This record gives sequence, C-alpha cells and structure tokens, in this order.
Amino acid sequence: MDPRRLLTFRAVAHEQSFSKAARRLLISQPSVSQQIALLETEAGVRLFDRGKGGLRLTHAGELLLTHADHIAWRLLLAERQIAGLAAERRDRLRIGAFPTALAGLVPAAIAEFQRDHHDVSVEIHEVTPSVLEGRLLQGEFDIAVSYQDSASPRADMADARRIDLLQETFLLAMPADHRLARGTKPIELTALAAEDWVVPSSDGFIIQACRDAGFEPHVVSISQDPLAMRGLIGRGIAIGIVPSLLADAYSGIVLRDVAGPMPRRDVFAVLPPGEHHPMAPAALDAMQRTARSFQPQR
Repeated sequence: MDPRRLLTFRAVAHEQSFSKAARRLLISQPSVSQQIALLETEAGVRLFDRGKGGLRLTHAGELLLTHADHIAWRLLLAERQIAGLAAERRDRLRIGAFPTALAGLVPAAIAEFQRDHHDVSVEIHEVTPSVLEGRLLQGEFDIAVSYQDSASPRADMADARRIDLLQETFLLAMPADHRLARGTKPIELTALAAEDWVVPSSDGFIIQACRDAGFEPHVVSISQDPLAMRGLIGRGIAIGIVPSLLADAYSGIVLRDVAGPMPRRDVFAVLPPGEHHPMAPAALDAMQRTARSFQPQR
C-alpha cells in the first residue's frame, strides 16, 4: 500500500470528512477522494460507509486505521529524533510518568541522576497510562514510567523497550488514634466493616475487595486527590486504601498491610523505539537503582 494514501486515509478517518481532511493536509478535496478510491481498489475492500449520517469506518477501515496510526506515530517519532540529533539535544531529558510515581520514585531518581549530570535539564510530564503509548510513540518523551495490573498478561509496546522497576502494593490508611493503629500485623478487611471510607471511585477494586470480604463499605467521600484523602483520614473522618508509592505523602497517617489478596501493580520504564536520547541510559540506571532501594516511610 502507498504510505501517502494511508496517511490521507488516516486524516479522513479522524476528521470524518473529506473536506476537513483536505484542509488539514493542504490538498484539494478531489485529490483526497481520488487517493481514498485508489487505496480501496488497492486493498480490495471498502474502507468507509457513506450514508446520510456521514462517513463511518467499515470493519476493514477500523483495522487499517490501527496500522495507519502506528505508521504516522513512527514517522513523527523518526522526525523528532532526527531533529533532536541534528540539534544535538543533549542538555534536556523529557520524562513522562503517571501521577503516583511523581510523588517520590521519579523525583528521587532524577535527583540521583543530576548529581552526576547536573548540566542536564530534566522536563517532567504527568501522563496517564491510557494515553502514554501514543504520546511516547509520537516522540514526546525520552523515557516514560507506567504500570499495569500484576495479574494481567505482560503488556509490551510495539518495538519499545520495557524495563521493570518494582511491584507496587496497596496499604490501609487510618488516623494515628484509630483503634487498630497500634498493631503490626496485617489487618483483615472484615475488621473494618463498620468504618467510614474514602475511596477513589464508586466501582473500583477497593469496593470490590470489601464486597469480597462480605460487606458493603460505607463511603462518605469519593476523591482521587491524595491531599483530600490525607485530610479526611488524618482528621479521623474516614479510612482508605492508598498506593505504597504515596506512603511518603501520608506522613502522620498510619499505614498497614491488608491481610488477604489485594491488587498489585508492576511499575516499569519504557524507552521509545529507534534512537534513544544520549542521557537516557544514565537516567534509566538511576531509576533502577532508586527503585531497588525505594522504601517509602510506613
């Protein structure tokens, strides 16, 4: 298939309009229509359904769009990497990481890296795992830090290099004067059936874990803001479950292990395909060393 026609097809698919795609690509609408017609002939299938409701991708079109997106991402990645080499962009390293990792793990790794490379500026971007792959493949980051459920099959990005860092656990968080705060053994969730809870969502794994333990938690607040959760827990208004990577942000709060099965997350770094930033290996080494010794205060 002609890659130029694939990129034209991609523009039409995302814009859901021949005319909008033409304006985006700075070519005429008849030229766009001709390229799509030639591509459909080349592929031997229809890629769009053209009806009163506008353009819709056929099943073949949806399949082809997945590949067209990856081709476009790789071209953009190549363009940015070549531009970086041409400009000898050695004094700026871009790291994208999910929010919880930015609370302690990533800053600690950057601090260690910059002790030996103080002349390198590090840009830090917050990014959720749901959009990380696309942004990494488009060349926005030199290193990305993400996670996946430990119980799920290992997820690898196409042609990218994944480096496992650590396994994150989840901990019970309660005020210092809570009746169960003085012990050291893991706590059964059933011992907390009568408590008020703060949870990040109304249908997440915390709610399900309580249900699996045989009770419906009494939720008094739903919040994903660590500061809000810390405030509610610290004042004795509720208890909660927090990621172990946030332990340092919960100073003054008692954190305890949960007895029984709880989800775990595999935290890993990813290097994009192609040419790596010259400082990426050193930063990655610092990240691995930090992960091996990273012990948040409990």
